[in-house]
Amino acid sequence: MRAVMLAAGVGRRLGRDQPKVLLGFGGRTLLQRHLAILDALGVRELAIGIGHEALAIERALAEAGRTEVSTVYNPAYEEGSILTLWSVREALTAGGPVLLMDGDVLYDRRVLAPLLETRHADCLLVDRGWEPGDEPVKVGLVEGRVADFGKTIDPAAEALGESVGFFRLGEGTAAALIETAGEMIRAGGRERPMEDAVAAILRAADPPFGAEDVTGLPWIEIDFPEDVVRAETEILPRLIDDD
Repeated sequence: MRAVMLAAGVGRRLGRDQPKVLLGFGGRTLLQRHLAILDALGVRELAIGIGHEALAIERALAEAGRTEVSTVYNPAYEEGSILTLWSVREALTAGGPVLLMDGDVLYDRRVLAPLLETRHADCLLVDRGWEPGDEPVKVGLVEGRVADFGKTIDPAAEALGESVGFFRLGEGTAAALIETAGEMIRAGGRERPMEDAVAAILRAADPPFGAEDVTGLPWIEIDFPEDVVRAETEILPRLIDDD
């Protein structure tokens, strides 16, 4: 198993200049925590799509002695995250199953482990203990199957919960994701989020994506200043550290 992580964004809503993967919690950055968790789960191969303050991420990897972790620079990182997805296309389609991960999530190995243990070739993580609203990326059910995904889902879909932002993709699905992203970009969709491409392949998937339930486990996506506060006060004390 290998992993591909997206960590190129500016993070304007957070109001900080540093890359979000270099935010520190409990004396360790998100990047350091990602590396420790992947190591603990036996995932040795990692490619990271970088952009904003790319040299800072490169330095952090060098200081950690992680020369085996590859990086791919997206010069258009101020546009949509679909361009970072496109930039890591070779790593994502290198063959076999792959983990696709957002870089701005604080969590522990209990959250990620189900994607390595799942029986589903294509799978995402869902938290049923979510707070409905416009911001969460939702997972939708249609006639009992995972069939929609996004901040806005089909009115006919039942909202199953919130997506954590981590996916397991089979070889064919990873290739379809990159093909879809390329089509969207060529059609003028350079500002689109990568979730639009994920939604398109998920809706068309046959067999459908699986969903592993991580409700009750500690995780948070870091988008806003209030997320940093919640991460420090509510999530961090509940984490199992992987040293």
